[in-house]
Amino acid sequence: MEEISALFSGFAVAMTPFNLLLMLVGVTLGVIIGVLPGLGGANGIAILLPLTFTMPPTSAIIMLSCIYWGALFGGAITSVLFNIPGEPWSVATTFDGYPMARNGKAGEALTAAFTSSFVGAFFAIVMITFLAPLVAKFALQFGPPEFFSVYLLTFCSFVGMNKGSPFKTISAMMLGFALAAVGMDTVTGQLRLTFGSHELMRGFDFLIAVIGLFGIGEILLSMEEGLAFQGAAAKIRRQVVLETWAKLPKYWATSIRSCLIGCWMGITPGGATPASFMAYGVAKRVSKNSENFGKGEMEGIVAPETAAHAAGTAALLPMLSLGIPGSPTAAVLLGGLLIWGLQPGPLLFVEKPDFVWGLIASMYLGNLAGLFVVLTCVPLFASILRIPFSIIAPVIIVICAVGAYTVHNATFDVWLMLGFGLLGYIFKKLDYPMAPMVLALVLGDRAEDSFRQSMLISQGSLDVFFSNYLVGAITTVAMVLLFWPLIGKFIGKKKAAAA
Repeated sequence: MEEISALFSGFAVAMTPFNLLLMLVGVTLGVIIGVLPGLGGANGIAILLPLTFTMPPTSAIIMLSCIYWGALFGGAITSVLFNIPGEPWSVATTFDGYPMARNGKAGEALTAAFTSSFVGAFFAIVMITFLAPLVAKFALQFGPPEFFSVYLLTFCSFVGMNKGSPFKTISAMMLGFALAAVGMDTVTGQLRLTFGSHELMRGFDFLIAVIGLFGIGEILLSMEEGLAFQGAAAKIRRQVVLETWAKLPKYWATSIRSCLIGCWMGITPGGATPASFMAYGVAKRVSKNSENFGKGEMEGIVAPETAAHAAGTAALLPMLSLGIPGSPTAAVLLGGLLIWGLQPGPLLFVEKPDFVWGLIASMYLGNLAGLFVVLTCVPLFASILRIPFSIIAPVIIVICAVGAYTVHNATFDVWLMLGFGLLGYIFKKLDYPMAPMVLALVLGDRAEDSFRQSMLISQGSLDVFFSNYLVGAITTVAMVLLFWPLIGKFIGKKKAAAA
């Protein structure tokens, strides 16, 4: 009851005309940031942070958090329409979102993505409201072994639950690990696989790789198909949103499962990107229509979008309650709080209750505002596909190049983007999955750091990954998922023999 009364007081703080205006402005800016590949929520908030210095802290954080919600929503737009993830966590959305758009169901795909995003974020906000003390205490138990076990669980679930060729999946993942190792070793400070190039010292940025693999790779494929640059028709009816909403309830189990995966990965913190991949992999394994995944299955949009937004929102919980940012965007918001003289942590709830509960209330309102803004623009977004591809293709290439350049303000990154585009084209021609490689590229260095820190702590003993109930349980589940195909075959033979 205390949380409910505090939340109502927070709504009183958040629902002033000035703060409501900032919510709409923030969400709109966030959607634009999410649409532009390479910019990202963290970079967008960092760029706009100086604009908030003259505002009251509560109003400033409300605007910045609404930019975050908008970026979460906006990342799905280019993923569905052009197969170019606007944000890293939108990569899994391309697997079924883009095929749906190509099949003339762009409006349905976008509506499903936006609605699932809203559901995932709303679930996480409710959890933040009522479970903050318990979750904060649980998150304190995570050290390097626990972090590595979470990353291991993500990798194993993708290998064990993928119904494609295990060899191709593991090969693609190994290439991703190799690419993630390029640059400076964060443990020893030594350079690896740079071959004397100063440009490679910072390694391969995930966003540059994604822009090239999915954006440029798709254009190369379209060029090979006879240079027939034809945009897909997007027939949008006024009832498309209501019709899509009528279909979504049958995916309730997928939504709940993805919400739980997302909240877990956001709090631990694993992040929105691995959460989206894990939710997609689990949904594909469990679904009765698993053979349709990758061909335009709506469930393949619901799972990653729900998980990504639940994780992105849940990442704010450790930032507020412990001062530990659960994502790069949360880290930028943490910097803003420190600039305004606020110290995140357990005492923040006691010393600044109006601020904390005003922010939590703004999460509800900002998420609702984000859904309203993007849903009202679904026909506008989907109508982009009516433009002939001969016009859109050069625009996409320019946007990709600008996005790649703005990551580090380096021309070399544009050439890297083109190289990854060629690699993406080769992967598609040879029917190798790109998702495992992308997953390993984004999480490989973090997993390596956690593993090596764990080995230093245990003096080289692998027993550290079974040293307590938490890390032991996660590692055991990871191993079960990794060998699940073999376990399934063994169980099937047992049943056949018994029959």
